[in-house]
Amino acid sequence: MESDKEIELMVRQKAGLFDFKELYSFVFTWLSKEGYDTDEKEYTEKVKPYGKEIFIEWHAYRRISDYFKFHIKIVFSLIGMTDVEVAKEGTKLKMNRGEVRLDITGYLEKDYDNKWETSPISKFLRGVYDKYVIRNRILVYEDKIRSEVYDMTEQIKAFLALEAKR
Repeated sequence: MESDKEIELMVRQKAGLFDFKELYSFVFTWLSKEGYDTDEKEYTEKVKPYGKEIFIEWHAYRRISDYFKFHIKIVFSLIGMTDVEVAKEGTKLKMNRGEVRLDITGYLEKDYDNKWETSPISKFLRGVYDKYVIRNRILVYEDKIRSEVYDMTEQIKAFLALEAKR
């Protein structure tokens, strides 16, 4: 069951320079270092007259306890992506140009194994447990996932800014 407290952020760079392979690797490495397992749910690439359109959807999750799990969903949308060569200090670098957008959603999942969903009485008890017994723990975990999504977003922005200056 998803949390009511979902956080949604977006990183967008219009028509800038970036290295797609490096961006892909950077985000995947960040998730791995934070302890997330990542599933690539979709990867589509279309060649258009103005460049490639790439759409990627990842679902990353990290088990916190037997009851809680963090989820981060990342959707990459690249539009008009073309390959370019950039000269930097006498060296030619292969990079990409186009619009980059990452939609990042994070949320806390409670009772991810549905142990409390076996009967109406256990569902009721779960509601009481969530609302009165572990309410503070839920709030702490919701703040933690929110913080992780903000941190990830800021690091991606910094990475793209550095890539554009190469």
